[in-house]
Amino acid sequence: MSRYRLSPTPAQERALAEHCGHARFVWNLAVEQHAHWRPGRRSGPGFAEQCRQLTQARAEFGWLRGGSIVVQQQALKDFAQAVANFFGNTHRKPTWRKRGHGEGFRIVAVKAGDVRRLSRTVGEVKVPKVGWVRFRWSRAVPGGVKSYRITLDRAGRWHVTFAVIPESIPVPGTGEVVGVDRGVAVSAALSTGELLCAPTLREAEKARLVRLLRKLARAKRGSNRRAKVKAAVAKLKAREADRRRDWVEKTSTDLARRFDVIAVEDLKIGNMTRSAKGTVEAPGRNVRQKAGLNRSILAAGWGRLVRRLEHKACGRVRKIDPRYTSQTCNACKHMARESRESQALFLCVACGWRDNADINAAKNIRDTIKDTAVGHTVAARGGAPSGGPANREPQRDLLLVM
Repeated sequence: MSRYRLSPTPAQERALAEHCGHARFVWNLAVEQHAHWRPGRRSGPGFAEQCRQLTQARAEFGWLRGGSIVVQQQALKDFAQAVANFFGNTHRKPTWRKRGHGEGFRIVAVKAGDVRRLSRTVGEVKVPKVGWVRFRWSRAVPGGVKSYRITLDRAGRWHVTFAVIPESIPVPGTGEVVGVDRGVAVSAALSTGELLCAPTLREAEKARLVRLLRKLARAKRGSNRRAKVKAAVAKLKAREADRRRDWVEKTSTDLARRFDVIAVEDLKIGNMTRSAKGTVEAPGRNVRQKAGLNRSILAAGWGRLVRRLEHKACGRVRKIDPRYTSQTCNACKHMARESRESQALFLCVACGWRDNADINAAKNIRDTIKDTAVGHTVAARGGAPSGGPANREPQRDLLLVM
């Protein structure tokens, strides 16, 4: 994935922020309409009806009419998709959008001339009601772009994201299978013996973040000082997220190029990172410790790594049952909790096998796939899984190139 950093002028920034405000306003209106729905009542208005109501609102309110109809309609389209995902049990229920959180809007029906290159490092994209906005041409823009999304992060940076159908990385054809064990101390341990860690903030940056958070706790709400401290915290957090995203891209590309089949644990990350605070009647225990563990899991990039592997190694990622993979000896297959002596050491109580605990788990994950290698390994000559149609084109998902 690749995002492009926008470089708008101050006047363009104000226009882009106005688009974000219109998209947020329309989205929140749609949320309010559907908030009145209860079982047994008539369902809320659909996308077509909401577009008709939007036309009436634009005719009545000049400030809304001054914005882009494309931006406002696509906010309704995004809400309709969010509702469909919620009822499909794949996403949470769409909620209110707050100013400064998840700011952005989408533009569709992009023409061939709406994106152009000015020099080796500068490009331009045409935004309705704004004009040509420059962005950093850090890599070639994919062809056939039909839509894009412009976003503003908490650090105050504007980005443009083009929607394209990604190309899968060709199968190496070596027949190699790798197991990947994801952890907190070690972000990804491979069955080959490699230990990969997602980068975080440096020690000096962590110390500065602690000082900033203390300052933020003492600052008065609504003050200019608090706003400045929040912006400084956001910049550090954005730096950490950028490093993690870069690590995920490089790691997933490397794995997709080296191995035919990639085995990972089928982890329910949303359930694993759920808060332990409980309720007033039944308060949780060790809430602070669980919150720290949740932050460590999210900082390791577990979910993003597997998603990018599925995009780049389409049809070659296998998810297996994670139970007992860290308690089973890879040499004799004896399972015992006592064999996991520490975070890093695995010492089998039956045969005395000694190995790194994460690598031992990764080998167990790999062996689960090798036991069914006839149906899962990828043929070197054709790139299709054995036992399936050799000329079948893998299904590709529409991906926002970020």
